[in-house]
Amino acid sequence: MINKIWFFFIIVGSLFCLFTNNIELLNKEILNSAKSSLEMITKIFPVIALWLGLMNIATKSGLLKKLSHLLSPVLYKLFPEIPKNHESIDFIATNVISNMFGLGSAATPSGLKAMKSLQTLNKKKDTASRSMITFLVLNTSGVTLISTTIISLRIMHNSKNPTEIVFACILATFLSTLSGLIMDRLLSRKNKI
Repeated sequence: MINKIWFFFIIVGSLFCLFTNNIELLNKEILNSAKSSLEMITKIFPVIALWLGLMNIATKSGLLKKLSHLLSPVLYKLFPEIPKNHESIDFIATNVISNMFGLGSAATPSGLKAMKSLQTLNKKKDTASRSMITFLVLNTSGVTLISTTIISLRIMHNSKNPTEIVFACILATFLSTLSGLIMDRLLSRKNKI
């Protein structure tokens, strides 16, 4: 769906430039956006590589396992359908921790493994289970303690104080997670999922 929306925007913008005789502006923006994209990748990549490296060290040292054990009691309350010591709790915990540090790219593999693991517990294979829906809400709205990508973008655009948004991000993601989980519970009780 998002591809269709972007395609629509590109077509409308291009047609607008054609009808208003701004072809030169269209060419200039295409070239500038390619240049900006390359600059953004080269400036954000080292930060992401650093955090992914730290997550890899945390995984190999056992720190991630310890953090996931700390999260397990909360996760078992959020996911009562998951049996004790099931692998999906570890995947969910890893995903949540990665998202807390603003590492969406590190969270994706554990999120996919969590969904695959939750599917093994699902009785209706063609319908998302209660746990799958809750995990999707938690993953989508997850609390972020350090917004590494946003801070990197602010540094790239010469912000005077790139970390000033940290508290606002923590508050916004906490409230979105809380409201998402409340809605998840209310709708699950209403629909008896």
